[in-house]
Amino acid sequence: MISIKEKIAKAIPELKTELGVKNALALPRLQKVVVNSGTGKAKDKKRNELVADRIAKITGQKPAMRGAKKSIASFKVREGDIVGVAVTLRGDRMYKFLDKLINIAMPRMRDFKGYAKTSIDEIGNMTISVREHSVFPETTDEELKDIFGMSVTLTTTAKNKKEALVFFEKIGFPFKKEVVVK
Repeated sequence: MISIKEKIAKAIPELKTELGVKNALALPRLQKVVVNSGTGKAKDKKRNELVADRIAKITGQKPAMRGAKKSIASFKVREGDIVGVAVTLRGDRMYKFLDKLINIAMPRMRDFKGYAKTSIDEIGNMTISVREHSVFPETTDEELKDIFGMSVTLTTTAKNKKEALVFFEKIGFPFKKEVVVK
Protein backbone atom coordinates (compact mmCIF):
# COMPACT_ATOMS: atom_id res chain seq x y z
CA MET A 1 0.00 0.00 0.00
CA ILE A 2 1.51 3.31 -1.11
CA SER A 3 1.03 6.25 1.26
CA ILE A 4 -0.42 9.59 0.18
CA LYS A 5 2.97 11.30 0.65
CA GLU A 6 4.59 8.83 -1.77
CA LYS A 7 1.75 9.22 -4.29
CA ILE A 8 2.16 13.01 -4.23
CA ALA A 9 5.94 12.69 -4.71
CA LYS A 10 5.43 10.35 -7.70
CA ALA A 11 2.76 12.62 -9.20
CA ILE A 12 4.92 15.78 -9.30
CA PRO A 13 6.43 15.20 -12.78
CA GLU A 14 3.02 14.24 -14.22
CA LEU A 15 1.37 17.28 -12.63
CA LYS A 16 4.07 19.57 -14.06
CA THR A 17 3.39 18.44 -17.64
CA GLU A 18 -0.39 18.23 -17.29
CA LEU A 19 -0.77 21.67 -15.69
CA GLY A 20 2.02 23.30 -17.72
CA VAL A 21 3.97 24.44 -14.67
CA LYS A 22 7.77 24.61 -14.63
CA ASN A 23 8.35 25.15 -10.92
CA ALA A 24 7.35 22.30 -8.58
CA LEU A 25 6.56 24.80 -5.82
CA ALA A 26 3.76 26.26 -7.97
CA LEU A 27 1.94 22.91 -8.05
CA PRO A 28 -1.14 22.37 -5.89
CA ARG A 29 -0.54 20.70 -2.53
CA LEU A 30 -2.53 19.85 0.57
CA GLN A 31 -2.55 22.50 3.28
CA LYS A 32 -4.88 21.02 5.88
CA VAL A 33 -7.74 18.63 6.49
CA VAL A 34 -10.68 19.72 8.65
CA VAL A 35 -12.98 17.08 10.15
CA ASN A 36 -16.35 18.40 11.43
CA SER A 37 -19.27 16.70 13.07
CA GLY A 38 -22.47 18.10 14.48
CA THR A 39 -23.45 16.71 17.86
CA GLY A 40 -27.13 17.40 17.37
CA LYS A 41 -28.72 18.10 20.72
CA ALA A 42 -27.12 21.14 22.32
CA LYS A 43 -28.15 20.23 25.88
CA ASP A 44 -27.02 16.60 25.69
CA LYS A 45 -23.57 16.76 27.30
CA LYS A 46 -23.02 12.98 27.04
CA ARG A 47 -23.59 13.09 23.27
CA ASN A 48 -21.09 15.96 22.90
CA GLU A 49 -18.46 14.03 24.88
CA LEU A 50 -19.17 10.81 22.95
CA VAL A 51 -18.73 12.47 19.54
CA ALA A 52 -15.63 14.34 20.71
CA ASP A 53 -14.08 11.13 22.08
CA ARG A 54 -14.70 9.14 18.90
CA ILE A 55 -13.44 11.94 16.62
CA ALA A 56 -10.30 12.09 18.79
CA LYS A 57 -9.79 8.31 18.38
CA ILE A 58 -10.27 8.51 14.61
CA THR A 59 -8.09 11.56 13.93
CA GLY A 60 -5.51 11.21 16.71
CA GLN A 61 -6.10 14.77 17.88
CA LYS A 62 -8.46 16.29 20.44
CA PRO A 63 -11.31 18.17 18.74
CA ALA A 64 -12.36 21.73 19.53
CA MET A 65 -15.94 22.20 20.69
CA ARG A 66 -17.98 24.53 18.47
CA GLY A 67 -20.71 26.73 19.88
CA ALA A 68 -23.91 27.95 18.24
CA LYS A 69 -23.49 31.29 16.49
CA LYS A 70 -27.11 32.35 17.03
CA SER A 71 -29.90 31.62 19.46
CA ILE A 72 -32.80 29.76 17.85
CA ALA A 73 -35.83 29.51 20.14
CA SER A 74 -37.68 26.83 18.15
CA PHE A 75 -34.66 24.49 18.50
CA LYS A 76 -34.09 25.54 22.15
CA VAL A 77 -30.51 26.54 21.31
CA ARG A 78 -28.80 29.50 22.92
CA GLU A 79 -25.80 31.34 21.52
CA GLY A 80 -22.64 29.56 22.66
CA ASP A 81 -24.23 26.14 23.33
CA ILE A 82 -22.01 23.29 22.07
CA VAL A 83 -23.48 22.01 18.78
CA GLY A 84 -20.47 20.39 17.10
CA VAL A 85 -16.81 19.45 17.14
CA ALA A 86 -14.00 20.20 14.69
CA VAL A 87 -10.42 19.03 14.20
CA THR A 88 -7.83 20.68 11.93
CA LEU A 89 -5.10 18.27 10.84
CA ARG A 90 -1.79 19.33 9.33
CA GLY A 91 1.51 17.61 8.58
CA ASP A 92 1.98 13.92 9.39
CA ARG A 93 -1.38 13.56 11.14
CA MET A 94 -3.09 14.87 8.01
CA TYR A 95 -1.34 12.35 5.77
CA LYS A 96 -1.98 9.45 8.17
CA PHE A 97 -5.68 10.36 8.38
CA LEU A 98 -5.96 10.58 4.57
CA ASP A 99 -4.24 7.20 4.17
CA LYS A 100 -6.74 5.70 6.59
CA LEU A 101 -9.68 7.45 4.90
CA ILE A 102 -8.82 6.46 1.33
CA ASN A 103 -7.36 2.99 1.89
CA ILE A 104 -9.47 1.64 4.76
CA ALA A 105 -12.62 3.68 5.40
CA MET A 106 -13.83 4.35 1.84
CA PRO A 107 -13.70 0.69 0.75
CA ARG A 108 -15.75 -0.20 3.87
CA MET A 109 -18.54 2.30 3.05
CA ARG A 110 -21.83 0.79 2.02
CA ASP A 111 -22.71 1.24 -1.68
CA PHE A 112 -19.66 3.47 -2.23
CA LYS A 113 -19.04 4.28 -5.90
CA GLY A 114 -16.80 7.30 -5.46
CA TYR A 115 -17.34 10.98 -4.76
CA ALA A 116 -18.79 13.41 -7.28
CA LYS A 117 -16.39 15.80 -8.97
CA THR A 118 -18.79 18.59 -7.99
CA SER A 119 -17.60 18.23 -4.38
CA ILE A 120 -14.62 20.41 -5.38
CA ASP A 121 -15.41 24.10 -5.04
CA GLU A 122 -14.23 26.94 -7.31
CA ILE A 123 -11.15 27.75 -5.23
CA GLY A 124 -9.85 24.16 -5.22
CA ASN A 125 -11.01 22.76 -1.88
CA MET A 126 -12.98 19.55 -1.58
CA THR A 127 -15.61 18.71 1.03
CA ILE A 128 -16.84 15.14 1.33
CA SER A 129 -19.15 13.39 3.73
CA VAL A 130 -18.68 10.21 5.71
CA ARG A 131 -22.17 9.00 6.66
CA GLU A 132 -21.11 6.60 9.39
CA HIS A 133 -18.07 6.96 11.63
CA SER A 134 -18.12 3.18 12.07
CA VAL A 135 -16.19 2.65 8.80
CA PHE A 136 -12.98 3.64 10.60
CA PRO A 137 -11.04 0.81 12.28
CA GLU A 138 -10.86 2.64 15.65
CA THR A 139 -14.55 2.06 16.36
CA THR A 140 -15.55 -1.09 18.20
CA ASP A 141 -18.73 -3.13 17.96
CA GLU A 142 -20.05 -1.84 21.30
CA GLU A 143 -20.00 1.72 19.97
CA LEU A 144 -22.31 1.01 17.04
CA LYS A 145 -25.50 2.16 18.79
CA ASP A 146 -24.58 5.86 18.49
CA ILE A 147 -23.59 6.31 14.84
CA PHE A 148 -22.92 9.80 13.53
CA GLY A 149 -21.60 11.30 10.31
CA MET A 150 -18.89 13.81 9.62
CA SER A 151 -17.68 16.11 6.90
CA VAL A 152 -14.07 16.15 5.76
CA THR A 153 -12.71 19.26 4.03
CA LEU A 154 -9.43 18.98 2.12
CA THR A 155 -7.84 22.42 1.66
CA THR A 156 -5.34 22.79 -1.18
CA THR A 157 -3.24 25.54 -2.72
CA ALA A 158 -4.87 24.96 -6.12
CA LYS A 159 -5.87 28.15 -7.93
CA ASN A 160 -9.05 26.75 -9.49
CA LYS A 161 -11.31 23.71 -9.75
CA LYS A 162 -9.45 22.21 -12.74
CA GLU A 163 -6.08 22.18 -10.96
CA ALA A 164 -7.62 20.67 -7.84
CA LEU A 165 -9.40 17.95 -9.82
CA VAL A 166 -6.16 16.94 -11.58
CA PHE A 167 -4.33 16.95 -8.22
CA PHE A 168 -6.93 14.78 -6.45
CA GLU A 169 -7.05 12.31 -9.35
CA LYS A 170 -3.24 11.95 -9.33
CA ILE A 171 -3.11 11.18 -5.60
CA GLY A 172 -5.71 8.45 -6.05
CA PHE A 173 -8.89 9.99 -4.71
CA PRO A 174 -11.91 7.91 -5.83
CA PHE A 175 -14.32 9.81 -8.07
CA LYS A 176 -17.52 8.54 -9.67
CA LYS A 177 -17.17 7.24 -13.18
CA GLU A 178 -18.89 9.45 -15.74
CA VAL A 179 -21.49 7.68 -17.85
CA VAL A 180 -21.48 8.72 -21.51
CA VAL A 181 -24.88 8.49 -23.15
CA LYS A 182 -24.87 7.98 -26.91
